[in-house]
Amino acid sequence: MKKYLLIAFLAVASICAYAQPRAIGVNLGGNIGFSYQHGFGDANMLDVAVYTPIAVGRGQVWGLSGIVTYDWIDPFGATVPWNEKGEWHWYMGVGGAGGYFFGGNTGYVGAAGHFGIEYDFWFPFQLSLDWRPVIGVGIVGNGGGVAFNTGGLYEGITLGVRYKF
Repeated sequence: MKKYLLIAFLAVASICAYAQPRAIGVNLGGNIGFSYQHGFGDANMLDVAVYTPIAVGRGQVWGLSGIVTYDWIDPFGATVPWNEKGEWHWYMGVGGAGGYFFGGNTGYVGAAGHFGIEYDFWFPFQLSLDWRPVIGVGIVGNGGGVAFNTGGLYEGITLGVRYKF
């Protein structure tokens, strides 16, 4: 009996895994990021991106930041009409962001948006151009206090290169 339950569980899990496409890759822009997308049908996805800051100003800033958004694919029923071999899609979403930077002992937490356009090739490869604006509270260490973080509004434009599976 346990054998049949295991086979049934594996069958259902493989069907669910096939029905919900995923993608993993990198985001290249002002920072280097790693991203994971998990689809919920054809119209929605969860996008998780983790960024490592690069050199800022005269010194190096080390830390991590992350953005998680829930995105709607081709919202409002509007699709991109240029589909040759692959497919074009645009998306928008909302979520949260946070990060900590060791160099200045600073951090931030806030709300994030996600806007982008992607091209899904006819083989398992995807290119995208994204903008992830972030607005929220910045915490400055060493007695610096709390500030309003608006730097994330002007940054966050990246080129995404992902493998779909």
